[in-house]
Amino acid sequence: MADDKLSHMRTEAPPLAPIFRSHLQARLIAAVLLDPQPSTIASLANMLGAPESTVHREVERLTRAGIFTDERVGRSRLVRPDDANPAVRPLRELILIAYGPQTLISAALADIAGIDEAFIYGSWAARFYGEKGPSPNDIDLLVVGHPDRDDVYEAISEVGRRIHREVNPTFVTAQRWANRSSDPFLENVANRPLVALHASAPVTA
Repeated sequence: MADDKLSHMRTEAPPLAPIFRSHLQARLIAAVLLDPQPSTIASLANMLGAPESTVHREVERLTRAGIFTDERVGRSRLVRPDDANPAVRPLRELILIAYGPQTLISAALADIAGIDEAFIYGSWAARFYGEKGPSPNDIDLLVVGHPDRDDVYEAISEVGRRIHREVNPTFVTAQRWANRSSDPFLENVANRPLVALHASAPVTA
């Protein structure tokens, strides 16, 4: 349900961090600055669901600004943070608070058995998709499956510390989620913005 909303957000200031030029730019900076491994433009475009040409232009701007640095390896262009720039460290902290939840929670949950799906919902997800409103005070997390809850709480407590927001998990079975139309709470969650968390997310620095 996200792609149609993201399409117009690429040219608007993102409510999560309105100092950035666009939602796409902020997500691109997050993807590069929060990943310890270099990325290709193709992989960034795939991750962001954006055309390679658009991502290439944004990478060019950020490289000229000294936020990114790049190198050619064969036919690939590897993009990484320019940590020689003293502005990158505080920018990473800012982007971590604004856009870190998706990346950090994905990474935190990746090694926990029994999770079928996980989503961020509520006000943070709404701001991520462009709905105006105040900055979220916490993060609402929906965990689908049957994981060890103590493992989940332990994993997300560190994330909450890093993003300076409490992460509040709600656990549901896969069967209950599949039948969410009969559950008013879950039906409302499903009909509002959801940010999917992927187990393949990188472990961030």
